[in-house]
Amino acid sequence: MATLLHIDTSFNGDNSHSRAVTAAFRAAWEAEHPEGTVIYRDLAAEPIPHLEAAAYYAGGTAPAERSPEERAAFELRGRLIEEAERADVILLGAPMYNYTIPSTLKAWLDHVFMVGRTSITENPTLAGKRAVVVTSRGGSYREGTPQFGNDYVESYLRLTLAELFGLDVTFIVPELTLAPHVPAMSGLVPLFEASRTESLAAAESLAKEFSVRLAA
Repeated sequence: MATLLHIDTSFNGDNSHSRAVTAAFRAAWEAEHPEGTVIYRDLAAEPIPHLEAAAYYAGGTAPAERSPEERAAFELRGRLIEEAERADVILLGAPMYNYTIPSTLKAWLDHVFMVGRTSITENPTLAGKRAVVVTSRGGSYREGTPQFGNDYVESYLRLTLAELFGLDVTFIVPELTLAPHVPAMSGLVPLFEASRTESLAAAESLAKEFSVRLAA
């Protein structure tokens, strides 16, 4: 039975562009997998705590050798890792906040990043899984724009998700989301609308494509 891990991080609720696109992917996914499972975490509504020393160092101790305190500290971390390991596809909403990822997503990554299990090992337990990252941003950071080179979302997530976790990552980038709200950007509204339409279509298409691959 197919399992999707869906994580949203935007604090903009129903006005969120990243949430609209992740919702489109999930709806298409559920249509293809009516008997499937979705594990959902809304890290804006229910943020997870930052990784603390006890949970971090417990990850380097064999489970049978952990003290009761270490087992308690590791409980959430272990659960988050297991959710990622159970998933066939991981769907992340990662809007750009101040040129990088939301701190809530960084906290999730810190818990899931475990040396010798999910990363920095010959066979990372997440390696080969498909991941879709929806990284919306108010402007454009494409080559040729004034902000080119200032995007620290995609580069960081390529490092952590693709190179260290071994995930097969696809990015969907709804951009220029501030255009309808900032008078100086009014001329960019058609480009924003095109980007939004393309992003929603890409999400639906990828959900169907991944479903076909899983069924093969």
